[in-house]
Amino acid sequence: MVEKMCGIFSSYALLALLLAAAWADHHHPKRSHKEDHKLSSPNNDFAFALYKRLNAKTSAGKNIFYSPLGISTVLSMVSAGARGETHSQLFSSLGYSALNQTEVNEAYKHLFDIHGHSQENLQLDVGNAAAVHTGFNPLEKFLNDVKQSYSGEILNVDFSNPTEAAAEINSFIANKTQDKIRDLVKDLDSDTAMVLINYVYFKGLWEKPFNSYNTRMRVFNVDKTTEVQVDMMERTGSHQIYRDRENQTTVVVLPYKGNCSMMIVLPDEDKMKEVEGHISKEHIRHWQDSISKRYAELTLPKFSISVDAALESTLKEMGITKAFENGADFSGISVVPLKISKASHKAVLSVTEAGTEAAAASTLEMTPYSLPPSVYIDRPFLVFILENSTGSILFMGKINDPTAV
Repeated sequence: MVEKMCGIFSSYALLALLLAAAWADHHHPKRSHKEDHKLSSPNNDFAFALYKRLNAKTSAGKNIFYSPLGISTVLSMVSAGARGETHSQLFSSLGYSALNQTEVNEAYKHLFDIHGHSQENLQLDVGNAAAVHTGFNPLEKFLNDVKQSYSGEILNVDFSNPTEAAAEINSFIANKTQDKIRDLVKDLDSDTAMVLINYVYFKGLWEKPFNSYNTRMRVFNVDKTTEVQVDMMERTGSHQIYRDRENQTTVVVLPYKGNCSMMIVLPDEDKMKEVEGHISKEHIRHWQDSISKRYAELTLPKFSISVDAALESTLKEMGITKAFENGADFSGISVVPLKISKASHKAVLSVTEAGTEAAAASTLEMTPYSLPPSVYIDRPFLVFILENSTGSILFMGKINDPTAV
């Protein structure tokens, strides 16, 4: 059944759904690895390391979907202002140990230049922003890095009203993701100094669309004891397929119009855990290089999902601990000592007969961990004007009413 690809994709068929503009020209899947972007290898390693952590925390039967590029980007952006052990942990976990911050910044600038070129029938929008509290003044170099290396916008937001601040940030994210990501930011702290934002929006049309006339309700096997009825799309014809007997998987690549494709990895029955345990970027490359066109009947669920996650504990497990602690060193951002107080991510995916729409947003909320003392001169006070070299009191007085003439 698997050989002919005429069965229904069973439990967790979408283990690896990879939308990668730089990975392959789908007309020539056997492409040179020299084409890889400088960040592709470490970012893809991070993607699979993060998957394994998220998978361990996800209840059986629950979906996992996220943007590895989005999360890598927002962490790289904050690393531009990190120093010492805080920076070392970020770079180690991201896989950038062989690079310096300047190289990473330049690589992201190049990456955004690549993704910034629109294609007919395909939309890919990737960008960033720093929402900065009114009165908080990040270092100019950090703001320049955000703007120049990460295509970031600078938003002035008043966090003293957390509800309005959250609404303003959520409106920005919704606008950038075609209203697909809503209400990501919740329960903002009034002490928030800055929120770093990444967004990714993708919309692609299948190179060979499914005919909605063939879509019908069929069974999807969540596990051995659970079945659900879902709309199944069907298409018979030439497909890019690879049967990997050694790794107990069947791989299907569905090209979009433009330079992106969806890769679906279907483990053999009862082999999901084994595949999850060893899958890596090397397998993706092997499958890309081994894919070939075969005549088959393809059946794929039509669906829409939404998944959100708090990433603090996951990132700490991956070695990024200092950034969340009192004593974090973000002195490249501000003279005010900051730490990351919350890391959030939300992603949505819709697959239909016409194509695919996906969006994700990531945020890092940063608050002072050593708040400066607050002194409000809001009652009568004494005032002295002193000559410092002699200690002479030049003027003195009491101000009872600052408005009195």
